Amino acid sequence: MDKSLIEKQNGNFANTLLGEVIACYDEDTFLIADGFDEATMRLIYSVSKCIEILMRDMSEEEAMEHFSFNVSGAYVGDKTPIWCQDNFA
Repeated sequence: MDKSLIEKQNGNFANTLLGEVIACYDEDTFLIADGFDEATMRLIYSVSKCIEILMRDMSEEEAMEHFSFNVSGAYVGDKTPIWCQDNFA
């Protein structure tokens, strides 16, 4: 999506983190909560995708343990990522 299109469609999103994220995807990928653009905090990571990435070099059990202790369990201050538990199987 072209950044100028973001400016036209979403007002002040163009120079925000939300605007940068939106610019990487098709315009119908996200449903934006109207009026809450200032509430955007940081990026959200898919836990299941992170585990898949780690499993390129280790077993599923090792990947889950590594992720739990070394990735999601690490607090790195106010900019600590948000981990979305999206593996509901």
